[in-house]
Amino acid sequence: MSASTVTSATADATTRKARRRSAALGVVAWVVGIGFCLPALWMVLTSFHAEADAATNPPSLAAALTLDGYRTFFGGGGPTPWPPLVNSLAASFFSTVLVLLLALPAAYALSIRRVRKWTDVMFFFLSTKMLPVVAGLLPVYLFAKNTGLLDNIWLLVLLYTSMNLPIAVWMMQSFLADVPVSIIEAAQVDGARLPTVLRRVVAPVAGPGIAATALICFIFSWNELLFARVLTGVVAGTAPVHLTTFVTSQGLFLAQLCAASVVVSLPVLVAGYAAQDKLVQGLSLGAVK
Repeated sequence: MSASTVTSATADATTRKARRRSAALGVVAWVVGIGFCLPALWMVLTSFHAEADAATNPPSLAAALTLDGYRTFFGGGGPTPWPPLVNSLAASFFSTVLVLLLALPAAYALSIRRVRKWTDVMFFFLSTKMLPVVAGLLPVYLFAKNTGLLDNIWLLVLLYTSMNLPIAVWMMQSFLADVPVSIIEAAQVDGARLPTVLRRVVAPVAGPGIAATALICFIFSWNELLFARVLTGVVAGTAPVHLTTFVTSQGLFLAQLCAASVVVSLPVLVAGYAAQDKLVQGLSLGAVK
């Protein structure tokens, strides 16, 4: 047997082994992915069951399907969910816009036109996330009470902006570090001022990173419960606060709670699906380096 034949056989065996390993890893990845999705899929299935079927133990997969949970959520005998949904949308949207407006120039100063001791500044931003949220709950409550901002949606906008700003600056600093300085200098030579540079040069180049930052800030704001539960009431209650009303002294209405959870999760899922290309591109460009 010639040396070339032996080499070819060895290469074929190595290729087959690599393919088997790749296939095995693919199967493991699918199993893990399905495992992560099972709770969400179970929630969706339970939302289409009647309360009696949803409360059975062990649960019945073949139970009859019904829309009673969704009818109840959308006002069929219970409180209307539209004000909490609108409040969550308003608080998440306006806080995300404010975060982007503040984080973009801050990230510009920390990545492209770096200030002195910019690493210390970055650590300061990160250190603000180390404080437990519950530790700041009482001071914030007293401030809101003394200023008449309790049960006010704009208080949540300010809180969500301050909570998301550090992580936004960290992410966008990494994204803006990849922006070529030459195009910024060319714009400045043409007479462009800083606001114009940020709006027409930096923002389009770092668009995927900005989209990823905006989506993450929107999700964090939409899912926040603690401050919204303590600082709001009838007027400014958000969707996560509304979900807690399905756990009452009469018991846990599981089917209704699952239906409400599906509806409340849809805006985030739709936003993530619409921006998935920019999200993946943005995270792969800078946030995980």
